[in-house]
Amino acid sequence: MKKYWHVINIGIQNTLTYRMNFLFRCVFGFVPLLATIALWRAIYDGRTDTISGYSLAGMISYYLVLTIVDALTAVNEDDWQIAADIKDGNISQFLLKPIDFLGYRLCLFGAGRLVYMAVAIVPTTLFVLWFREDFSLPADAATFGYFLLSVVMTGLLQFFLSYTMALLAFWMQEVSTVIFILFAFEYIASGHLFPLDILPPAVEQVLRFTPFPYQLYFPVSIWLGRTTGAAVGQGLLIQAAWVVAAYLLARWVWSRGIRKYSAVGG
Repeated sequence: MKKYWHVINIGIQNTLTYRMNFLFRCVFGFVPLLATIALWRAIYDGRTDTISGYSLAGMISYYLVLTIVDALTAVNEDDWQIAADIKDGNISQFLLKPIDFLGYRLCLFGAGRLVYMAVAIVPTTLFVLWFREDFSLPADAATFGYFLLSVVMTGLLQFFLSYTMALLAFWMQEVSTVIFILFAFEYIASGHLFPLDILPPAVEQVLRFTPFPYQLYFPVSIWLGRTTGAAVGQGLLIQAAWVVAAYLLARWVWSRGIRKYSAVGG
């Protein structure tokens, strides 16, 4: 276990080298969020009713919480780095040393998220305070606890799926197309573009049994009180099942891919 703490420490030190990059990424990441909020303001202009139970303040709060969850869980460049390690032969060293490649990459992912959170906390807090009149807090401590648990599993699910997609580099020279296709579908089906519960009920119910809502929408819905009671427990169980399934899939793809691996470079 000590070696993985060492990996986390090295990951933090390496990531701190690019802390200004993280800061600019965070600050300019608010630009599309401002555009989205402006769009919904225009949609609600002159309306006295709600959209699927969302008032304008509720919709703005949704995107603010979404931004927080995304900052805590998003996989930025890990999949590209993993694919590059495979193509360049850099994973050869992990076949000779007593360290698990998945565990190694998970530690680096965690280190990157810690640094990003540390850098982004000030601008994100200022942005939330700017919209404080529209920002809602969890109903109680239990809701916040369920939210945190879901966020942890969201981060793991995002990482395991991205890790698995990157492992396709064992069979493909270029995995960017596959990653972009997955990202495009995930961007819509995870609730990044709009809340999933404004979709027709049949479509929403189908999506709930896929991994995509649990990559973003589900923890946000817990925070906002859109998912309550028994639905929270059921959702957490489904999310946990998807995390386990994604982990097992990642292990299986690695075991198959390593058989085809030919050490080049490294």
